[in-house]
Amino acid sequence: MTTFVLASAIGAATAQETPQDVENFYRGKTVQIIVGSSAGGGYDTYARLIARHMGKHVPGNPNIIVSNMPGAGGNVAANNVYNVAPKDGTVIGAFQSGVILEPLLGLTPVKHDPSKFHYLGSANDDVYICIARTDSPVQTFDDILKKDLIVAASGSSSTSDYPAVLNAVLGAKFKIVLGYPGSREISLAIERGEAQGACGLAWPSISVTQPGWFDSGRMKVIVQTHATGYPELNAKGVPLAATFAKTDEQKAILSLFFSQSRFGRPYVLAPEVPAARAAAMRKAFADTMADADFKGEAAKARLDVDAVPGADVQALVSKVYASPPQIIARTKHAIHGK
Repeated sequence: MTTFVLASAIGAATAQETPQDVENFYRGKTVQIIVGSSAGGGYDTYARLIARHMGKHVPGNPNIIVSNMPGAGGNVAANNVYNVAPKDGTVIGAFQSGVILEPLLGLTPVKHDPSKFHYLGSANDDVYICIARTDSPVQTFDDILKKDLIVAASGSSSTSDYPAVLNAVLGAKFKIVLGYPGSREISLAIERGEAQGACGLAWPSISVTQPGWFDSGRMKVIVQTHATGYPELNAKGVPLAATFAKTDEQKAILSLFFSQSRFGRPYVLAPEVPAARAAAMRKAFADTMADADFKGEAAKARLDVDAVPGADVQALVSKVYASPPQIIARTKHAIHGK
């Protein structure tokens, strides 16, 4: 009884928080962004840029720092934010988009429910791609339907799931080598010749972190795994994977799976964060995305910012989790073969 009364009192207090209460709470605090991948990769780069500018838009102007918690394609970090980290609005999760679909389509045991997170927004409507070294036997998507390509990947992540789906649905011949913690290690594997390419990489990120690959012609983009594609790649004639689908079922599977690109770089708070604080942080994220200094630094660093509002991400996640069971089952089978 005492516990129930105390919890009710806390809930009532946070439910009645005013804007001034939120400002008072954050003043003098440190907010931590937990990135679900290793330092030096694209997700880390975006998070550190956001951290440098977001504090001035949060009521109370807290200090914002970044830490890294790689593992299981970002699910280690998601489990931490959902179950372990403080639930008061001082911890933000910055995950790979695949984390949001893992409980729905994945096999990795997770201890989080993405449909319950507070979504602050996404830094990108990401366009994921597959790439191949120009000295590999595969130079087009038509080639990958006939020839093998060894690709480096992280387990339970876009780099493993995307090639698996293309293999199962379209008959591609990606040979997936797992065991690389993040995009940085995947890039090194390609540089060393351990792999001939990769799939499920975000073009706005890899084009910045590895510009020499594409400027020098050492690497080629063979397909875009996105509904509409990236303007620059469309202009170069890089095809969309969905154009190779031959049946309605193939199209439906790819549509569900590719929906995650809309929330390409999601930023979240735990479900228990008081509503007023979550609303303030969502507004702060939106204000950061529109901030002239933030956009200027992003442009200088060649970081693509095509932000998706938090309310839109929240609605899309709810829609995805309400997908027809048979399409979910077939998409899951396409990823895992089970």
